Amino acid sequence: MNQGVSDLDRVVDRVDRRVRPDADERTRLKAVADRLVDRARAALADHDVDADADVVRVGSTARDTWLAGDRDIDVFVRFPADLPRTDLERLGLAVGHAVLPDGHEEYAEHPYVRGTVDSFDVDLVPCYDVDAATAARSAVDRTPFHTAWLDGRINDLTADVRVAKQFLSAMGAYGSDLRTRGFSGYLTELLVLEHGGFSGLVAAAAEWHPPVQYDPEGHGTATFDDPLVVVDPTDPERNVAAVCAAEQVARLQHHARDLLAAPRVAAFFIDDPTPLSAADVRDHVTRRGTEPVAVVFDAPDIVDDQLYPQLRRSLGGVWAALDRAGFAPLRAATFANGRGVLFVECATGEVARVERHEGPPVAVADHAQGFLDAHHDADYGPFLDGDRYVVERSREYTTPVDLLRSDALFDVALGARVEEALRDEYTVLSGAAVAALADEFGVALARYFEPTI
Repeated sequence: MNQGVSDLDRVVDRVDRRVRPDADERTRLKAVADRLVDRARAALADHDVDADADVVRVGSTARDTWLAGDRDIDVFVRFPADLPRTDLERLGLAVGHAVLPDGHEEYAEHPYVRGTVDSFDVDLVPCYDVDAATAARSAVDRTPFHTAWLDGRINDLTADVRVAKQFLSAMGAYGSDLRTRGFSGYLTELLVLEHGGFSGLVAAAAEWHPPVQYDPEGHGTATFDDPLVVVDPTDPERNVAAVCAAEQVARLQHHARDLLAAPRVAAFFIDDPTPLSAADVRDHVTRRGTEPVAVVFDAPDIVDDQLYPQLRRSLGGVWAALDRAGFAPLRAATFANGRGVLFVECATGEVARVERHEGPPVAVADHAQGFLDAHHDADYGPFLDGDRYVVERSREYTTPVDLLRSDALFDVALGARVEEALRDEYTVLSGAAVAALADEFGVALARYFEPTI
Protein backbone atom coordinates (compact mmCIF):
# COMPACT_ATOMS: atom_id res chain seq x y z
CA MET A 1 0.00 0.00 0.00
CA ASN A 2 2.81 2.42 0.88
CA GLN A 3 4.47 1.69 -2.45
CA GLY A 4 1.21 2.57 -4.24
CA VAL A 5 0.97 5.90 -2.42
CA SER A 6 4.59 6.63 -3.28
CA ASP A 7 3.92 5.87 -6.95
CA LEU A 8 0.91 8.19 -6.94
CA ASP A 9 2.87 10.99 -5.28
CA ARG A 10 5.52 10.74 -8.00
CA VAL A 11 2.85 10.86 -10.69
CA VAL A 12 1.18 13.88 -9.08
CA ASP A 13 4.51 15.71 -9.00
CA ARG A 14 5.15 14.98 -12.69
CA VAL A 15 1.67 16.12 -13.66
CA ASP A 16 2.01 19.29 -11.63
CA ARG A 17 5.21 20.19 -13.46
CA ARG A 18 3.37 19.85 -16.78
CA VAL A 19 0.30 21.90 -15.86
CA ARG A 20 1.87 24.58 -13.62
CA PRO A 21 2.07 28.04 -15.27
CA ASP A 22 5.69 29.09 -15.67
CA ALA A 23 7.17 32.35 -14.46
CA ASP A 24 6.76 34.07 -17.83
CA GLU A 25 3.05 33.20 -18.02
CA ARG A 26 2.51 34.39 -14.46
CA THR A 27 4.29 37.67 -15.15
CA ARG A 28 2.28 38.32 -18.30
CA LEU A 29 -1.00 37.43 -16.62
CA LYS A 30 -0.31 39.71 -13.66
CA ALA A 31 0.56 42.60 -15.95
CA VAL A 32 -2.67 42.19 -17.94
CA ALA A 33 -4.80 41.70 -14.83
CA ASP A 34 -3.35 44.81 -13.15
CA ARG A 35 -3.98 46.83 -16.30
CA LEU A 36 -7.59 45.63 -16.47
CA VAL A 37 -8.24 46.51 -12.84
CA ASP A 38 -6.77 50.00 -13.37
CA ARG A 39 -8.94 50.50 -16.46
CA ALA A 40 -12.05 49.41 -14.57
CA ARG A 41 -11.33 51.82 -11.71
CA ALA A 42 -10.76 54.64 -14.18
CA ALA A 43 -14.04 53.82 -15.95
CA LEU A 44 -15.88 53.93 -12.61
CA ALA A 45 -14.40 57.35 -11.92
CA ASP A 46 -15.52 58.55 -15.35
CA HIS A 47 -19.09 57.54 -14.43
CA ASP A 48 -18.89 59.21 -10.99
CA VAL A 49 -19.44 55.94 -9.11
CA ASP A 50 -15.87 55.17 -8.05
CA ALA A 51 -16.60 56.01 -4.41
CA ASP A 52 -19.54 53.64 -4.30
CA ALA A 53 -18.10 50.71 -6.26
CA ASP A 54 -14.95 48.63 -6.27
CA VAL A 55 -13.12 46.18 -8.48
CA VAL A 56 -12.02 42.68 -7.49
CA ARG A 57 -10.39 39.78 -9.28
CA VAL A 58 -11.95 36.37 -8.78
CA GLY A 59 -11.63 32.88 -10.21
CA SER A 60 -8.73 30.50 -10.61
CA THR A 61 -6.19 33.04 -11.87
CA ALA A 62 -6.83 35.14 -8.76
CA ARG A 63 -6.34 32.09 -6.53
CA ASP A 64 -3.30 30.67 -8.36
CA THR A 65 -5.14 27.46 -9.22
CA TRP A 66 -5.28 27.86 -12.99
CA LEU A 67 -3.76 25.44 -15.47
CA ALA A 68 -0.96 26.50 -17.78
CA GLY A 69 -2.50 27.84 -20.96
CA ASP A 70 -5.92 28.38 -19.34
CA ARG A 71 -5.97 32.10 -20.00
CA ASP A 72 -9.10 33.33 -18.22
CA ILE A 73 -9.13 36.53 -16.18
CA ASP A 74 -12.31 37.35 -14.27
CA VAL A 75 -12.77 40.93 -13.12
CA PHE A 76 -15.85 41.79 -11.07
CA VAL A 77 -17.14 45.30 -10.52
CA ARG A 78 -19.17 45.51 -7.32
CA PHE A 79 -21.92 48.12 -7.15
CA PRO A 80 -23.95 49.20 -4.09
CA ALA A 81 -26.62 46.69 -3.11
CA ASP A 82 -29.39 49.30 -3.34
CA LEU A 83 -28.60 50.18 -6.97
CA PRO A 84 -31.59 49.40 -9.24
CA ARG A 85 -31.03 46.39 -11.49
CA THR A 86 -31.35 48.48 -14.66
CA ASP A 87 -28.59 50.81 -13.42
CA LEU A 88 -26.37 47.86 -12.51
CA GLU A 89 -26.70 46.49 -16.02
CA ARG A 90 -26.24 49.90 -17.67
CA LEU A 91 -23.17 50.85 -15.64
CA GLY A 92 -21.74 47.35 -15.76
CA LEU A 93 -21.86 47.32 -19.56
CA ALA A 94 -20.47 50.86 -19.74
CA VAL A 95 -17.47 49.89 -17.61
CA GLY A 96 -17.10 46.62 -19.49
CA HIS A 97 -16.94 48.29 -22.87
CA ALA A 98 -14.55 50.93 -21.54
CA VAL A 99 -12.19 48.22 -20.29
CA LEU A 100 -12.72 45.95 -23.31
CA PRO A 101 -13.48 48.24 -26.26
CA ASP A 102 -13.33 45.29 -28.68
CA GLY A 103 -15.36 43.04 -26.41
CA HIS A 104 -18.86 41.71 -26.93
CA GLU A 105 -21.84 41.33 -24.65
CA GLU A 106 -22.91 37.98 -23.27
CA TYR A 107 -25.72 37.11 -20.92
CA ALA A 108 -25.79 34.89 -17.84
CA GLU A 109 -28.22 36.10 -15.16
CA HIS A 110 -27.55 39.60 -16.44
CA PRO A 111 -25.38 40.97 -19.27
CA TYR A 112 -21.62 41.30 -19.02
CA VAL A 113 -18.73 41.99 -21.41
CA ARG A 114 -16.26 39.41 -22.66
CA GLY A 115 -13.14 40.14 -24.66
CA THR A 116 -9.50 39.29 -25.30
CA VAL A 117 -6.46 41.24 -24.12
CA ASP A 118 -2.95 40.11 -25.09
CA SER A 119 -4.26 36.56 -25.73
CA PHE A 120 -6.00 36.36 -22.33
CA ASP A 121 -9.77 35.79 -22.27
CA VAL A 122 -11.38 38.37 -20.02
CA ASP A 123 -14.84 38.54 -18.40
CA LEU A 124 -15.84 41.92 -16.97
CA VAL A 125 -18.84 41.16 -14.76
CA PRO A 126 -20.98 43.55 -12.70
CA CYS A 127 -22.37 42.34 -9.37
CA TYR A 128 -23.84 43.66 -6.15
CA ASP A 129 -21.65 44.45 -3.15
CA VAL A 130 -23.81 42.63 -0.61
CA ASP A 131 -22.89 42.08 3.03
CA ALA A 132 -22.89 38.29 2.79
CA ALA A 133 -23.28 35.58 0.18
CA THR A 134 -26.64 34.74 1.75
CA ALA A 135 -27.84 38.22 0.75
CA ALA A 136 -26.96 37.74 -2.92
CA ARG A 137 -29.32 39.47 -5.33
CA SER A 138 -27.90 37.57 -8.30
CA ALA A 139 -25.91 34.33 -8.56
CA VAL A 140 -22.63 36.11 -9.37
CA ASP A 141 -22.80 38.14 -6.14
CA ARG A 142 -21.52 35.07 -4.26
CA THR A 143 -18.35 34.73 -6.32
CA PRO A 144 -16.21 37.33 -4.48
CA PHE A 145 -17.11 35.60 -1.20
CA HIS A 146 -15.79 32.30 -2.59
CA THR A 147 -12.44 33.90 -3.35
CA ALA A 148 -12.32 35.56 0.08
CA TRP A 149 -13.20 32.31 1.91
CA LEU A 150 -10.53 30.31 0.10
CA ASP A 151 -7.86 32.99 0.58
CA GLY A 152 -5.38 31.65 3.12
CA ARG A 153 -6.97 28.20 3.17
CA ILE A 154 -6.02 26.93 -0.29
CA ASN A 155 -2.58 28.54 -0.53
CA ASP A 156 -0.59 25.38 0.25
CA LEU A 157 -2.75 23.21 -1.99
CA THR A 158 -2.68 25.09 -5.28
CA ALA A 159 -0.58 22.38 -6.96
CA ASP A 160 -3.04 19.72 -5.81
CA VAL A 161 -5.96 21.74 -7.17
CA ARG A 162 -4.29 22.07 -10.57
CA VAL A 163 -3.65 18.33 -10.69
CA ALA A 164 -7.27 17.64 -9.71
CA LYS A 165 -8.55 19.97 -12.43
CA GLN A 166 -6.35 18.25 -14.99
CA PHE A 167 -7.59 14.83 -13.85
CA LEU A 168 -11.24 15.90 -14.16
CA SER A 169 -10.58 17.56 -17.52
CA ALA A 170 -9.00 14.40 -18.92
CA MET A 171 -12.09 12.35 -18.10
CA GLY A 172 -14.49 15.03 -19.41
CA ALA A 173 -15.91 15.91 -15.99
CA TYR A 174 -14.48 19.39 -15.42
CA GLY A 175 -16.85 22.31 -15.86
CA SER A 176 -20.13 23.37 -14.29
CA ASP A 177 -21.70 24.47 -17.58
CA LEU A 178 -24.96 22.72 -18.42
CA ARG A 179 -23.37 20.96 -21.35
CA THR A 180 -20.78 19.22 -19.13
CA ARG A 181 -22.67 19.13 -15.80
CA GLY A 182 -19.42 18.39 -14.03
CA PHE A 183 -17.16 19.80 -11.33
CA SER A 184 -16.65 23.55 -11.19
CA GLY A 185 -13.33 25.10 -10.23
CA TYR A 186 -14.73 26.20 -6.86
CA LEU A 187 -16.11 22.73 -6.17
CA THR A 188 -12.77 21.15 -7.08
CA GLU A 189 -10.97 23.51 -4.72
CA LEU A 190 -13.36 22.71 -1.88
CA LEU A 191 -12.98 18.96 -2.39
CA VAL A 192 -9.18 19.16 -2.48
CA LEU A 193 -9.22 21.30 0.65
CA GLU A 194 -11.63 18.90 2.38
CA HIS A 195 -9.30 15.96 1.78
CA GLY A 196 -5.97 17.74 2.29
CA GLY A 197 -4.80 17.28 -1.28
CA PHE A 198 -5.32 15.43 -4.53
CA SER A 199 -4.30 12.01 -3.22
CA GLY A 200 -6.77 12.28 -0.36
CA LEU A 201 -9.53 13.28 -2.76
CA VAL A 202 -9.08 10.31 -5.09
CA ALA A 203 -8.80 7.92 -2.14
CA ALA A 204 -12.09 9.24 -0.77
CA ALA A 205 -13.86 9.33 -4.15
CA ALA A 206 -12.92 5.71 -4.79
CA GLU A 207 -14.96 4.78 -1.70
CA TRP A 208 -17.94 7.10 -2.15
CA HIS A 209 -21.42 5.64 -1.79
CA PRO A 210 -23.71 8.46 -2.99
CA PRO A 211 -25.35 10.44 -1.70
CA VAL A 212 -22.16 11.91 -0.26
CA GLN A 213 -22.19 15.12 1.76
CA TYR A 214 -19.51 17.56 2.90
CA ASP A 215 -20.17 20.65 4.98
CA PRO A 216 -16.92 22.65 5.37
CA GLU A 217 -18.35 25.17 7.84
CA GLY A 218 -20.63 22.71 9.63
CA HIS A 219 -23.78 24.65 8.72
CA GLY A 220 -25.99 21.54 8.86
CA THR A 221 -29.14 23.57 8.20
CA ALA A 222 -30.30 22.45 4.76
CA THR A 223 -31.03 19.15 3.03
CA PHE A 224 -30.27 18.45 -0.62
CA ASP A 225 -31.37 15.70 -2.96
CA ASP A 226 -28.18 15.34 -5.02
CA PRO A 227 -25.65 12.50 -5.40
CA LEU A 228 -22.86 14.82 -4.21
CA VAL A 229 -23.43 17.61 -1.73
CA VAL A 230 -20.84 20.21 -0.78
CA VAL A 231 -22.55 22.85 1.29
CA ASP A 232 -21.26 26.28 0.26
CA PRO A 233 -19.21 27.56 3.22
CA THR A 234 -20.43 31.07 2.39
CA ASP A 235 -24.12 30.14 1.91
CA PRO A 236 -25.66 27.23 3.85
CA GLU A 237 -28.66 27.07 1.53
CA ARG A 238 -26.58 26.27 -1.54
CA ASN A 239 -25.08 22.99 -2.75
CA VAL A 240 -21.94 23.83 -4.72
CA ALA A 241 -22.24 20.43 -6.46
CA ALA A 242 -25.90 20.82 -7.43
CA VAL A 243 -25.15 20.91 -11.15
CA CYS A 244 -22.97 17.77 -10.96
CA ALA A 245 -24.75 14.93 -12.77
CA ALA A 246 -24.80 11.49 -11.16
CA GLU A 247 -22.93 10.18 -14.20
CA GLN A 248 -20.07 12.62 -13.62
CA VAL A 249 -19.85 11.70 -9.94
CA ALA A 250 -19.69 8.03 -10.96
CA ARG A 251 -17.07 8.87 -13.59
CA LEU A 252 -14.80 10.40 -10.95
CA GLN A 253 -15.30 7.33 -8.75
CA HIS A 254 -14.30 4.99 -11.58
CA HIS A 255 -11.23 6.96 -12.62
CA ALA A 256 -10.15 7.41 -8.99
CA ARG A 257 -10.17 3.64 -8.47
CA ASP A 258 -8.38 3.10 -11.75
CA LEU A 259 -5.68 5.63 -10.87
CA LEU A 260 -5.12 4.16 -7.41
CA ALA A 261 -4.79 0.70 -8.94
CA ALA A 262 -2.31 1.88 -11.58
CA PRO A 263 -0.86 5.38 -10.96
CA ARG A 264 0.30 6.85 -14.30
CA VAL A 265 0.70 10.22 -15.95
CA ALA A 266 -1.29 9.06 -18.99
CA ALA A 267 -4.48 9.06 -16.89
CA PHE A 268 -4.26 12.87 -16.76
CA PHE A 269 -3.84 13.46 -20.48
CA ILE A 270 -6.53 11.77 -22.57
CA ASP A 271 -7.04 12.97 -26.13
CA ASP A 272 -10.38 13.28 -27.88
CA PRO A 273 -11.25 10.15 -29.87
CA THR A 274 -10.35 10.02 -33.54
CA PRO A 275 -13.35 11.28 -35.54
CA LEU A 276 -15.33 8.57 -37.30
CA SER A 277 -15.59 8.73 -41.07
CA ALA A 278 -18.86 8.11 -42.86
CA ALA A 279 -17.60 4.62 -43.72
CA ASP A 280 -16.82 3.98 -40.05
CA VAL A 281 -20.36 4.97 -39.05
CA ARG A 282 -21.90 2.72 -41.69
CA ASP A 283 -19.75 -0.17 -40.44
CA HIS A 284 -20.94 0.36 -36.88
CA VAL A 285 -24.59 0.50 -37.95
CA THR A 286 -24.24 -2.70 -39.98
CA ARG A 287 -22.41 -4.52 -37.22
CA ARG A 288 -24.92 -3.51 -34.55
CA GLY A 289 -27.96 -4.36 -36.67
CA THR A 290 -29.93 -1.48 -35.18
CA GLU A 291 -31.94 1.39 -36.64
CA PRO A 292 -30.41 4.74 -35.60
CA VAL A 293 -32.49 7.81 -36.36
CA ALA A 294 -31.37 11.43 -36.23
CA VAL A 295 -33.54 14.53 -36.17
CA VAL A 296 -31.34 17.28 -37.63
CA PHE A 297 -32.14 21.00 -37.50
CA ASP A 298 -30.59 24.44 -37.19
CA ALA A 299 -29.77 24.82 -33.50
CA PRO A 300 -31.35 27.85 -31.80
CA ASP A 301 -28.96 30.78 -31.42
CA ILE A 302 -28.79 30.69 -27.63
CA VAL A 303 -25.95 30.10 -25.17
CA ASP A 304 -25.01 26.51 -24.33
CA ASP A 305 -26.42 26.78 -20.81
CA GLN A 306 -29.82 27.40 -22.35
CA LEU A 307 -29.39 25.14 -25.38
CA TYR A 308 -28.31 21.87 -23.78
CA PRO A 309 -31.15 21.57 -21.23
CA GLN A 310 -33.56 22.09 -24.12
CA LEU A 311 -31.78 19.53 -26.27
CA ARG A 312 -31.90 16.97 -23.44
CA ARG A 313 -35.60 17.64 -22.80
CA SER A 314 -36.31 17.22 -26.50
CA LEU A 315 -34.26 14.04 -26.71
CA GLY A 316 -36.20 12.62 -23.77
CA GLY A 317 -39.46 13.42 -25.51
CA VAL A 318 -38.36 11.75 -28.75
CA TRP A 319 -37.09 8.68 -26.85
CA ALA A 320 -40.42 8.32 -25.01
CA ALA A 321 -42.43 8.58 -28.24
CA LEU A 322 -40.29 5.95 -29.99
CA ASP A 323 -40.53 3.69 -26.96
CA ARG A 324 -44.33 3.97 -26.78
CA ALA A 325 -44.52 3.18 -30.48
CA GLY A 326 -42.64 -0.10 -29.98
CA PHE A 327 -39.24 0.76 -31.50
CA ALA A 328 -37.32 -0.14 -28.31
CA PRO A 329 -34.69 2.65 -28.02
CA LEU A 330 -31.31 1.33 -26.90
CA ARG A 331 -29.30 4.50 -26.38
CA ALA A 332 -29.46 8.14 -27.33
CA ALA A 333 -27.32 11.28 -27.54
CA THR A 334 -27.63 14.89 -28.54
CA PHE A 335 -25.00 17.17 -30.04
CA ALA A 336 -24.85 20.59 -31.57
CA ASN A 337 -22.47 22.70 -33.61
CA GLY A 338 -24.48 25.15 -35.64
CA ARG A 339 -26.87 22.31 -36.33
CA GLY A 340 -28.56 20.34 -33.58
CA VAL A 341 -29.02 16.58 -33.59
CA LEU A 342 -31.37 14.37 -31.58
CA PHE A 343 -29.89 10.91 -32.09
CA VAL A 344 -31.72 7.76 -30.97
CA GLU A 345 -30.65 4.21 -31.74
CA CYS A 346 -33.61 1.84 -31.92
CA ALA A 347 -33.44 -1.93 -31.58
CA THR A 348 -36.43 -2.27 -33.89
CA GLY A 349 -36.57 -0.58 -37.26
CA GLU A 350 -40.03 -1.76 -38.26
CA VAL A 351 -43.00 -3.11 -36.34
CA ALA A 352 -46.08 -5.03 -37.45
CA ARG A 353 -49.04 -3.08 -38.75
CA VAL A 354 -51.08 -4.23 -35.78
CA GLU A 355 -50.35 -4.15 -32.06
CA ARG A 356 -51.84 -6.14 -29.23
CA HIS A 357 -53.72 -4.58 -26.32
CA GLU A 358 -54.39 -6.98 -23.47
CA GLY A 359 -57.33 -6.30 -21.18
CA PRO A 360 -58.38 -7.49 -17.74
CA PRO A 361 -59.70 -10.95 -16.86
CA VAL A 362 -63.35 -11.48 -17.73
CA ALA A 363 -64.08 -12.11 -14.07
CA VAL A 364 -63.21 -8.50 -13.11
CA ALA A 365 -66.53 -7.17 -14.28
CA ASP A 366 -66.10 -3.42 -13.77
CA HIS A 367 -62.68 -3.23 -15.47
CA ALA A 368 -63.73 -5.70 -18.13
CA GLN A 369 -66.69 -3.60 -19.21
CA GLY A 370 -64.52 -0.48 -19.30
CA PHE A 371 -62.05 -2.23 -21.59
CA LEU A 372 -64.85 -3.38 -23.91
CA ASP A 373 -66.30 0.12 -24.07
CA ALA A 374 -62.88 1.68 -24.77
CA HIS A 375 -62.03 -0.78 -27.55
CA HIS A 376 -65.38 -1.41 -29.19
CA ASP A 377 -64.02 -0.15 -32.52
CA ALA A 378 -60.81 -2.25 -32.50
CA ASP A 379 -59.64 -3.64 -35.84
CA TYR A 380 -59.55 -7.16 -34.42
CA GLY A 381 -61.62 -8.30 -31.47
CA PRO A 382 -62.38 -8.07 -28.70
CA PHE A 383 -61.61 -11.77 -28.33
CA LEU A 384 -60.47 -14.04 -25.53
CA ASP A 385 -56.95 -15.26 -24.89
CA GLY A 386 -57.29 -17.52 -21.90
CA ASP A 387 -59.46 -15.67 -19.40
CA ARG A 388 -58.58 -12.17 -20.66
CA TYR A 389 -60.03 -9.85 -23.25
CA VAL A 390 -57.64 -8.91 -26.05
CA VAL A 391 -57.88 -6.56 -29.03
CA GLU A 392 -55.52 -5.79 -31.90
CA ARG A 393 -55.39 -2.33 -33.41
CA SER A 394 -53.66 -0.91 -36.45
CA ARG A 395 -50.55 1.12 -35.76
CA GLU A 396 -50.28 4.65 -37.06
CA TYR A 397 -46.50 4.37 -37.55
CA THR A 398 -44.56 1.26 -38.46
CA THR A 399 -41.05 2.79 -38.66
CA PRO A 400 -39.27 5.39 -36.51
CA VAL A 401 -38.94 7.64 -39.56
CA ASP A 402 -42.71 7.56 -40.12
CA LEU A 403 -43.26 8.83 -36.61
CA LEU A 404 -40.54 11.49 -36.62
CA ARG A 405 -41.55 12.94 -39.97
CA SER A 406 -45.15 13.32 -38.85
CA ASP A 407 -46.86 15.93 -36.70
CA ALA A 408 -46.56 13.42 -33.85
CA LEU A 409 -43.09 14.87 -33.26
CA PHE A 410 -44.74 18.01 -31.94
CA ASP A 411 -46.86 16.06 -29.47
CA VAL A 412 -43.77 15.07 -27.45
CA ALA A 413 -42.04 17.08 -24.75
CA LEU A 414 -39.72 19.49 -26.58
CA GLY A 415 -37.64 22.45 -25.43
CA ALA A 416 -39.42 25.66 -26.45
CA ARG A 417 -36.64 27.03 -28.67
CA VAL A 418 -35.90 23.58 -30.11
CA GLU A 419 -39.56 23.23 -31.04
CA GLU A 420 -39.45 26.60 -32.81
CA ALA A 421 -36.40 25.46 -34.80
CA LEU A 422 -38.06 22.16 -35.72
CA ARG A 423 -41.20 23.92 -36.91
CA ASP A 424 -39.04 26.01 -39.23
CA GLU A 425 -37.37 22.99 -40.81
CA TYR A 426 -35.81 19.65 -39.95
CA THR A 427 -34.72 16.44 -41.61
CA VAL A 428 -34.73 12.85 -40.40
CA LEU A 429 -31.89 10.47 -41.20
CA SER A 430 -32.16 6.76 -40.51
CA GLY A 431 -30.06 3.62 -40.70
CA ALA A 432 -26.81 3.95 -42.61
CA ALA A 433 -27.87 7.43 -43.75
CA VAL A 434 -26.82 8.82 -40.34
CA ALA A 435 -23.27 8.50 -41.69
CA ALA A 436 -23.91 11.84 -43.39
CA LEU A 437 -23.34 13.43 -39.97
CA ALA A 438 -19.73 12.25 -39.79
CA ASP A 439 -18.12 15.27 -41.43
CA GLU A 440 -19.64 17.61 -38.86
CA PHE A 441 -19.94 15.37 -35.81
CA GLY A 442 -17.20 12.76 -36.24
CA VAL A 443 -15.88 13.10 -32.69
CA ALA A 444 -19.37 12.97 -31.15
CA LEU A 445 -20.18 9.88 -33.20
CA ALA A 446 -16.90 8.28 -32.11
CA ARG A 447 -17.90 8.85 -28.49
CA TYR A 448 -21.27 7.28 -29.25
CA PHE A 449 -20.23 4.22 -31.25
CA GLU A 450 -16.96 3.63 -29.37
CA PRO A 451 -17.99 4.59 -25.84
CA THR A 452 -15.57 4.69 -22.92
CA ILE A 453 -15.84 5.65 -19.28
